[in-house]
Amino acid sequence: MSEHAYTATTGRPESPALGRHARHGEPETPSQSGSGRPLAVALACLLAGVATWAVAEFVPVVRAHDARALYELTLLNAPRMDRVGHFFVHLLDVDLFILWGIALIAYAISRARPRVAVAVLAVMALAPFTSEALKPLLAQPHDSVGGVQINAASWPSGHATAALALVLSAVLVAPARVRPVVAIIGAGYALAIAFFLLVLAWHMPSDVLGGFLVASWWTALAVAALRFAERRWPTGKPL
Repeated sequence: MSEHAYTATTGRPESPALGRHARHGEPETPSQSGSGRPLAVALACLLAGVATWAVAEFVPVVRAHDARALYELTLLNAPRMDRVGHFFVHLLDVDLFILWGIALIAYAISRARPRVAVAVLAVMALAPFTSEALKPLLAQPHDSVGGVQINAASWPSGHATAALALVLSAVLVAPARVRPVVAIIGAGYALAIAFFLLVLAWHMPSDVLGGFLVASWWTALAVAALRFAERRWPTGKPL
């Protein structure tokens, strides 16, 4: 008798992974669905980032709207708003950012997820580094409205990158049952950072969007690597 398992309808051998889940009536988990989707997301983030920078810097009407949007948001600033904004933004100071990273890595290791811990380390280290490296390379003078002027070397925003890298890393390490809650709270924090970066006139709107795309790009690559590793060397502990 053949040692291979065959499907009832096709008579073709099942893949071992598919067979295990099909026999038990379980759907494939995200970590077993392959790296194609996160790689597609990474490519989309890369293309969107290039387009965002190019359009914001070299299309006059977009440059003007970028500067106008920043100016109008700075009109919302007030003493209390300024204090709250600085509090939120300073939560991403280098020393605190390192502490958040250590906490997330330690939590992943405590859940016996060493690969996720490595992924978090990569995202939280490489995403901000990438943004800081790109700033001088892509520096372009910005338009100014109402005397609000942003330094030429501002794209992408390092704070926006760090904020979303932290949020996405927290989502990666969170248990599946609480991941939606972590994602919602994290999204609120990232949006708050984006808002205060603009109200405080630290960055152009296009800078913030660029920072989010850098963080998303690295996270998508990390998820692709995790899924590849799980398929190549299964641990039975999907994301």
